[in-house]
Amino acid sequence: MVTALIKSLSILTKPIREAQWSNGQSTQTSLVLALQRNLSELRESMSAGEELEEARRLLEEVRRDSTWFCSDANDLTWCFVQECLLLLLCLARHLNRLVEAFNQIPAAPNPATPEAAPPLPPDVLSVAQQKTLGAVLQFVVTLGLCPYLAPGVGVALGLRSAFGAAVEGAVRHDVAPTGERRLLITANVLLEVSALSSLATPVFTRHLGDIMAALCQLAYRPQRPEGDSTKSNKGLTVEERKTCKEALHSLLGKVYQPIVIKELLVLQGGPKQGSSGSRGGCPGGGGKALSQAPPWLRRLCGQLLSDRLMQPQGVQAVVRAILEGTGAGGDSDWRKCDAVAKILAACPQQSLSAECYYSQVCPQVLELLHFKDKLTAQQFQRVATRAAFIMVQDRPEFAQRFLLFPLLSPLRRCAQGTGDDLSQDAVEEWELTRCIEDVYKICVVGNNPSEVLLKALADVYSTLFNLFCFTKQNVSHLRTSCQEILLWCLSHSERSASLLLLKRLCGLLGEVGGVRHGFQFSPGSEGGARLTVRELNSDEDDALYEKVSGEQWRVQCLVQLLEEMKDSDLPGEFFLLLLQDLTAVAAEQDEVEQEVNTSSMTLLELEQHLLGRAGGHGQRLALLQALAIMCEGLPHTQLLCKPTQVVGFIASMLQRACVSLERGTDSPVESQTLSMGIGLVATLLSGAAELTADDYSSMTALLPHLEQISQQHQEPVIQELASDLRATIATHGAYRPTTVPKTAGQHSTAHSLTQPAGHSSNSLPARPQVPSQSISHPKHTTDPSVTPKVKDFQTAGRIPNPGISEALRSKAFSECLLEACDLDVPTRAVALRSLTRSIRDGDEEALRNKEKLLTLFLENLEHEDSFVYLSAIQGLAVLADSFPEQILQRLLGEYQTGATVGPPKRERSLETRLKVGEVLMRACRAMGDLAPHYGRPLIGVFLSGTRDKDSSVRASSLSNLGELCQRLNFSLGPLAQELSMCLTALIKTDREAEVRRAAVHVIALVLRGLSDKTTQVLGDVLSELYRALKGVVRSDPDDVAVLHAQLALEELDDIMRRSIFPQQKLEKKIVVLP
Repeated sequence: MVTALIKSLSILTKPIREAQWSNGQSTQTSLVLALQRNLSELRESMSAGEELEEARRLLEEVRRDSTWFCSDANDLTWCFVQECLLLLLCLARHLNRLVEAFNQIPAAPNPATPEAAPPLPPDVLSVAQQKTLGAVLQFVVTLGLCPYLAPGVGVALGLRSAFGAAVEGAVRHDVAPTGERRLLITANVLLEVSALSSLATPVFTRHLGDIMAALCQLAYRPQRPEGDSTKSNKGLTVEERKTCKEALHSLLGKVYQPIVIKELLVLQGGPKQGSSGSRGGCPGGGGKALSQAPPWLRRLCGQLLSDRLMQPQGVQAVVRAILEGTGAGGDSDWRKCDAVAKILAACPQQSLSAECYYSQVCPQVLELLHFKDKLTAQQFQRVATRAAFIMVQDRPEFAQRFLLFPLLSPLRRCAQGTGDDLSQDAVEEWELTRCIEDVYKICVVGNNPSEVLLKALADVYSTLFNLFCFTKQNVSHLRTSCQEILLWCLSHSERSASLLLLKRLCGLLGEVGGVRHGFQFSPGSEGGARLTVRELNSDEDDALYEKVSGEQWRVQCLVQLLEEMKDSDLPGEFFLLLLQDLTAVAAEQDEVEQEVNTSSMTLLELEQHLLGRAGGHGQRLALLQALAIMCEGLPHTQLLCKPTQVVGFIASMLQRACVSLERGTDSPVESQTLSMGIGLVATLLSGAAELTADDYSSMTALLPHLEQISQQHQEPVIQELASDLRATIATHGAYRPTTVPKTAGQHSTAHSLTQPAGHSSNSLPARPQVPSQSISHPKHTTDPSVTPKVKDFQTAGRIPNPGISEALRSKAFSECLLEACDLDVPTRAVALRSLTRSIRDGDEEALRNKEKLLTLFLENLEHEDSFVYLSAIQGLAVLADSFPEQILQRLLGEYQTGATVGPPKRERSLETRLKVGEVLMRACRAMGDLAPHYGRPLIGVFLSGTRDKDSSVRASSLSNLGELCQRLNFSLGPLAQELSMCLTALIKTDREAEVRRAAVHVIALVLRGLSDKTTQVLGDVLSELYRALKGVVRSDPDDVAVLHAQLALEELDDIMRRSIFPQQKLEKKIVVLP
């Protein structure tokens, strides 16, 4: 039956032969003749043969049941369409019966394997049958649907092909039934046929837009009867129009929504005639422009599009309809994304209220950010970020409620509430992860700052910063996103708001907050973070330590955050703000507190008074902590990157000096502050850097402080210098006394050569001070981010002065030698490190006095403070690296005998001897490839040291021996036997566990150093060493020695495996024969 029906359809749609076009007839006449011939051939085929008998009976049955069939139609095209519609109904009803019978009869068990395909449903058509069905549907739509659409409704046939004009001319509109009735019949039959899924696919994939246009016209076109009101000219009944409306809405609800939206955009038509050449609402590109749709259709399509947009997943459907198939990148793609975003952000006129619209659309806009497909996610992200920005900018009240509040809800829940109710749900990992990713995409990737968005982020900034601090302590994929969001917010906020935010994060404005009491961030299972209940700590000391360390860690994270802002002035301005607060604290800290009569206070008032005092002390400590961490963690080129910031830094120092003068106190710290400030001013005014009028204008802030110093300071020299500096600034450099460049030269040269950290002085001309590495330190002055003018300021203090360089260097070296004997521990340690640096840099004066330095370093080894003797160890190691032949002999003598080598003879303590061993170990590490040359005398001393009566010396000798033998390579061969005997004897006989550990560790170091050369160098003793290691593993009571032996055996196992089974290399050797 199916074959017979398909054959009947193929007869109707038989193509016209080319011979029929060559008779000089028009296209319209040829079309009519071809349709008439196909109809006649169908009737003959059905009445003549038995092959189509069943199809003929079913056709007659369907014809009798169809009330719309008109047997006496005078329009040949409509007769052809009726026959096509009847055959389609026959095919649909027959396939429907087959499907019902197939579903009722249970399928027989398939004897084949489980992988076999299931039985094929009976409504599946072959490729040829589908092709025939598609041709029939095209004839039905072209002859029975499109000619009866009103002008502007749908795409006209003339715009589709040149053949469309001939089709329109062949259709007769002056005979019954009317065009609107024909349109209704065709639309109803197509909808009835499409009820079967196998037939719905070819109907809707190619003709959905025409069917929608027909239903829109039938259901919503205004009825305007003209002329007479006879029955032939009447329109559709109310019931028929209602049925068409229901069919239209049912169709729009069943079909894939992006396709529906695309077709509705086409139905809206093109732009007005004034905008010729535009595509209007058509989402495609290229082709002819669409005609303008009538007003009723434009309003209807707008209403239907609004309904599609506001339904669930409507935003996604709209975006897919416009962007599907556009690809990624390109100017057109960006423009389409921007156009879609504007559509989503604008409330349509058909919406009941703006609040209702945004409450439904905003959550769907956020959902666009959560797609995983790369191309789809990129396009949807563009639309979402742009739409969010437009909403925030144009409708901030609705964007705040329906967009930003749900976006930041997980972060708000982290900060709101208390941990007393443990049944309260915590924030899950996926919520925080999605929140951070969405905020990153909207803020950082979208990069459209607005006041509303920055204000919303400021409310959760503390929570976000706490999360960032947590990610810095753990491995988390949220770290980079949190950091970028924080930096974006700081960079785009107003400067005053950013500084206030930074002060709050440092704890200078009270409690930092960010996480509700009783909760904390914990690592998530997927590398994120989640909010969980904090375990209560019953120990008050542990709780206090946890609180203090947490505050310090937050400040460190904040400084690391500021370190990333290399091109911003915010770190410098925040540093100057803290210095101003420090000046205020310095002015208050020494004031005598007024006596408060606590006897008349109530307990509540007394508690508030004590809490206020404690809070003030806590804020002072937080301020000092923030300043200390900033000075330690940020380079001076970032803290003082502008001339105005340098001047502000000087003003803060001079202001603190003025405060001390007003109080009448004189301490070393205050004197050093004054020295630094005046020295910096003198350096800037010395003429080393060219100052502009703006620079002098910024320096006018120093005039009141210099005037106060010139009037109130006790020393006349400083008074005179302050007065001269004030005069130079006031005259913009026109008047420059000789004291200014003189002080600047002494200041810069003395600091660059001799200034140790922590040293203070009371006399400005003798030892002027500068801030620690803020102006003249050469290490940081090559930063390319510093402007040339600021570089001039920063290098002005170290411009060479040819007249005093050599004498000052000699003086600096002698002063360092004196300070290396100072009783003050910091002064001595810094002097030792300065001397070490001079040796490393090849200073001629230091190299000439190497014997003095050797004696000085050896004497300082006996100092009890680790800061001093570690500096001496470092100096001896550098000295041994510079003069190995001379220094190593002296050190070996000291280490071997335990007494001084030169006069006077005296015994060294055990601790000093071990410190010399540390020096020798560092010297061995620094030898590198020269170890075979200089290492032979060291091996003898270390081997003899293994027989010392003190176990610590034996362990030290073995440690040094391992470091040296690790670098000897093939030079170790002649000594292999002696080394093996020494190590195996110590492993078997020594009673001290630390000595056995060191001996086993020497074997591991030797094996690691020789690597693949082990079998060549230690071939004779390798079995002895192996047996010694196995003996340690089996019988040694010390667990650490056993662990070292296992590691050595693993090293040996790797070496032997590589030796026996060498790595296969896919290489080809080409040998050129002579």
